[in-house]
Amino acid sequence: MELKTSSVDISNIADLKSSTQSERRRLLIRRFFSNKSIVIGSGVLIVLLLFTLIGPIITPHSPLEMENANRLQPPSAEHWFGTDNFGRDLFSRVANGAQVSLTVGLSVAVVTAVIGLIIGLYSSYYSILDHILMRICDALMAFPDILLAVAIMAVLGPQPMNVVIAVSLAKIPVVARVVRSSSLVIKEQTYIEALRSQGASAYRIIWKHILPNILSPLVVQVTYVFAIAIILEASLSFLGAGIPAPDPSWGNILLDGKIVIFNASWMTIFPGVFIILAVLGLNLFGDGLRDLLDPHSNKSLK
Repeated sequence: MELKTSSVDISNIADLKSSTQSERRRLLIRRFFSNKSIVIGSGVLIVLLLFTLIGPIITPHSPLEMENANRLQPPSAEHWFGTDNFGRDLFSRVANGAQVSLTVGLSVAVVTAVIGLIIGLYSSYYSILDHILMRICDALMAFPDILLAVAIMAVLGPQPMNVVIAVSLAKIPVVARVVRSSSLVIKEQTYIEALRSQGASAYRIIWKHILPNILSPLVVQVTYVFAIAIILEASLSFLGAGIPAPDPSWGNILLDGKIVIFNASWMTIFPGVFIILAVLGLNLFGDGLRDLLDPHSNKSLK
C-alpha cells in the first residue's frame, strides 16, 4: 500500500513538473509576441538573413564582373539596384557584401563574448587579476573605437580576419566590464559564500554558479556589439582600411559611391539602407531581449 501511494505521488509530481514547464513555455511565447521591439527586430533580421542567403543565388550577375559599357546604369529590370562605376551589378555586390559584413559582425560578437566573458568572470573573482585586466581594458577604452581599429589595421593590413581582430579588440573591454559588474553582484550572494565555505573550487563557483546568472546581460550586450561591429567594419572599409577591393562589402561599396554620389545616388542609397536595417534590427532585437530577460522590467511582465 505504501509503495502504491509512493508511486502515485511520484507520478503526480512528474505531471505537475511537466505542466509547469509547459506553462512557462506558453508564458515565454506570449511575452515574446507581445514585445513589439523584439518582434519587429526579429522580422527585420529574418528578412535581412533571407536576402543574404538567397540574393547571391537569384542574381544572374557576378559581383566582380566588370562591363564598361554598362557603367553607372540606374536600377532597371536587368540590374535591380543599377550598376557601379565599373559596370558591376550593384544588387549582386550588395547581396555578397551582406555576407561579408554580417559574417564579420557575427565573428566579432562571438569573439568578444567568449574573451570578454572569461576576462570579466576571472576579474570579478580574483582581485589581483582585476587590477591588471581592468587597467588594460581602461587603456583600450581610452581610445575611440574607430581610431583604435584603424591603428590596428594599419599594423596588420587590410584583410577580413584582421578586421575581426581589430574590431574585437576595440569591443572586448566593453563586454568584459559588463560581465565583471554583473559577476561582482552574484559573487556577494549568500549561497556563493556558502559554497566557498564548503570547499567548492573556484572553477565550480565561477562556471557552475556565477556564469548562469550573468548570461542575460551578456547576451543583450552581444547583440549591441554585433550592430556596432557592422558599423565599424563599414567605416573601416569606407576609409580603405577594411575589406580590400574588389571583394564587396557595404563599406567599400559606399566608398565607390562617394565619388559619383550626385550622378549615381543609388550606389550609396542601397548599401546605406541595408546598413541601417541591420543596425536597426539588431538594436530593436537587443532592446526587446533585454525586456524579455529582465524579471524586474514592467514590459517583461505584460
